[in-house]
Amino acid sequence: MSATKVVTEPAPVRERRPPDPRWRWAGLALLLAAAVYAPFQLVPFHVFQLTMVLVYAVALLGLNLLVGHAGQISLGHGAFFAVGAYSGAILLDRWDLPYPLTLPVAAGVAFVLGLALGVPAMRLRGLYLALVTLAIAIFLVPLLKRFEAVTGGSMGLTLAKPAPPAWSGLAEDQWLYFLTLIVAVAAFLLAAGLLRSRVGRALHALRDNETAAEVMGVRLSFYKTLAFAWSAMFAGAAGCVYTWVIGFVSPDSFTVNLSITLLAGLVVGGLGSLSGPVLGGLFVMFVPSISQDVNDAAPGVIFGLLIIVVMYVAPTGLAGLAARLAGRLVKKIPRKE
Repeated sequence: MSATKVVTEPAPVRERRPPDPRWRWAGLALLLAAAVYAPFQLVPFHVFQLTMVLVYAVALLGLNLLVGHAGQISLGHGAFFAVGAYSGAILLDRWDLPYPLTLPVAAGVAFVLGLALGVPAMRLRGLYLALVTLAIAIFLVPLLKRFEAVTGGSMGLTLAKPAPPAWSGLAEDQWLYFLTLIVAVAAFLLAAGLLRSRVGRALHALRDNETAAEVMGVRLSFYKTLAFAWSAMFAGAAGCVYTWVIGFVSPDSFTVNLSITLLAGLVVGGLGSLSGPVLGGLFVMFVPSISQDVNDAAPGVIFGLLIIVVMYVAPTGLAGLAARLAGRLVKKIPRKE
């Protein structure tokens, strides 16, 4: 009796479908439509909260370029945020400059300071770089208090907010929201274009392996400096818009806690993702206040526990979690053979 050999065919390998770009564009269009519609349905305080989320998202967009895409570390991002805020405030208070002109000037001042910080960053990395950037955030507050004739000292500067034009028919909170939304959309488009360019590819090579990037012809010193400058520029722009929205700046608003909170918000939102800064902005805006409401005696403990829980559930950040969930939904969509 001869044994028969049973031949089983291997299971067909299921090809992985690339994400359809139409879904992405549809999602962006839906998100933008919701952003435009929101201020007409919310009370003024909630509109203010959404405005601040956009402000923090622009600041985190710059930090994401530095940390998420260039692989550098910064604990002093709040200092550049403060530089932009004070630059805009001084231009408005001392020279009565129109509001739209304060934005590029504040961003430019922060860009120049970012270039200056990028010089020592060329030779530092890891813990040493973190300490240098932390030192900047620490000494900024007493520095702002010292030059009272310019910065207003400990009392700060009080400013008038941009008034909505009569033809718009908008309330003040809605007008500030749309101004911030325009700046945020422009900032995200600029960042997306930058990351798709040669600069973005160089930053990713620098992040993944500095030695390999240098062998491939990437100038490490140039792109490290450029990463700090771009990061500072976005933070400066966000700080200037912050001045428009709040109408007041003081040194105590830009302590080292701001820098740490911004970095925590970016990590929770998702490093290296364009949606991470938006989710991080939500985190920076709402989580500290929630922590304060839960326990007035120890808001820092609640804040830290919330970070631990989020990072346990979503190690790659909320953006990574959302991407995984969206991928599972896409897989359930039947394919056309």
